[in-house]
Amino acid sequence: MRTIPHYINGVTVSAPGELPVFNPATGDITGRLPLPSTTVVDEVVAAARAAWLTWRQSSLSQRTNVLFALRHLLVQHTDELAALITSEHGKTIADAKGEIARGLENVEYACGVTEHLKGSFSSQVADGVDVHSFRESLGVVAAITPFNFPIMVPLWMTASALATGNAVILKPSERDPSVSVRLGELLTEAGLPAGVFNVLQGNAATVNQLLEHEGVDAVSFVGSTPVARHVYNVATEHGKRVQALGGAKNHMVVLADADLDIAADAAINAGYGAAGERCMAISVVVAVGDIADELVAKIAERADRLIVGPGDDPTSDFGPVITDEHRQRVLSYVTSPDPGITVVRDGSALSERTGFFIGPCLLDGVAPGMRAYDDEIFGPVLSVTRVATYADAVALINANPYGNGTAIFTRDGNAARLFSRQVSVGMIGVNVPIPVPVSSYSFGGWKNSLFGHSHIYGPEGITFYSRAKVVTTRWPLASESQIDLGFPRTR
Repeated sequence: MRTIPHYINGVTVSAPGELPVFNPATGDITGRLPLPSTTVVDEVVAAARAAWLTWRQSSLSQRTNVLFALRHLLVQHTDELAALITSEHGKTIADAKGEIARGLENVEYACGVTEHLKGSFSSQVADGVDVHSFRESLGVVAAITPFNFPIMVPLWMTASALATGNAVILKPSERDPSVSVRLGELLTEAGLPAGVFNVLQGNAATVNQLLEHEGVDAVSFVGSTPVARHVYNVATEHGKRVQALGGAKNHMVVLADADLDIAADAAINAGYGAAGERCMAISVVVAVGDIADELVAKIAERADRLIVGPGDDPTSDFGPVITDEHRQRVLSYVTSPDPGITVVRDGSALSERTGFFIGPCLLDGVAPGMRAYDDEIFGPVLSVTRVATYADAVALINANPYGNGTAIFTRDGNAARLFSRQVSVGMIGVNVPIPVPVSSYSFGGWKNSLFGHSHIYGPEGITFYSRAKVVTTRWPLASESQIDLGFPRTR
């Protein structure tokens, strides 16, 4: 049985494996993961800091060359990377390739670092005085990433951090860690100097060591809200810059004028894709007015057509969930529903298969105060909530403690515009169920979906991974020498 290594200072580093890594489609243990000692953590941070001292001085063209080469290698190795993701996560090959493509978008954005790091210049702000600004790197960045996107989220963080001159320590999920090591190898092949990008395997204890380590300057995190809150609190207490993206409860509002076939298709795609293990998955369909019965019937009919199977089977629409423990938790919302919920489709029968499978589940009559509504289920469970009016739908979304993503389906442009302005949510789709922004914008939610002020990737990512300097310059003549104890004047 293979042991998944660390990737430190440009080489793989083997260590005794302790944590099991599963193939979710079979339930078999396919590898073991090392848990690093404090000494190993110190060595990784030291390697990253030493490499940063050189990388921070690298030219923007050198950084761009590395990122362009990385993009080429990611495209060239897409099939290999997708197969590796599927073997440990369980998502379909097509979904894994889509994840790689969305990660590539931010690599491409980061290739424009020369434009993104432009400063400003003001000439003659006072007699003989000029002012200019520029941005520099922070130092060593810890990137702590979730299991559900084992290469996309690391690319969201890493490309921006490297472009701005930082060194990176990636702590991937212990559920699907192998593709991170392969990413490290590809970065080295792309010309990145040793130590600038490192992969440190481990668990929650490893995360806490990074949060508290004096050699780490900033932390990027994506995961559940309780952990995001912990990461933010601990890391900021230790003087670090932090962006911590948490959980979600994403609503899809369907107005009475919407095309219900299109809305039902969207609900299926956004609710069951990747077995619902997406922070931007639609988990609640909000049916407005008297359309609920028809909409539920259309969703149920489509759910019956979905094929659930191994991710490497091209006929599968979605694969297993990540672990057996998670499967049991997800099924509890269906097998023991809250009073008042109608179980329209029960996917629990698939749990008898080998592997961690759940069929598509559909719940109707879900409302605030019920577990199925209040919790982030993170599985192939789609809930339907019925409200009377558009105003009720907006109030429902705004009362929710999460504010990651939401969508509205309608043919009324004015209603869509009002919705975009009235909901307290960071990312909004109009007839788009999963509104993940393109890389020239930034990704992130509001309320309990984000701790820290900065969203991830795009312009806010560049800003997060860099800090500004302002330089005021004057070149006086010797004849202008004088003593003046007054406050500096601009005129």
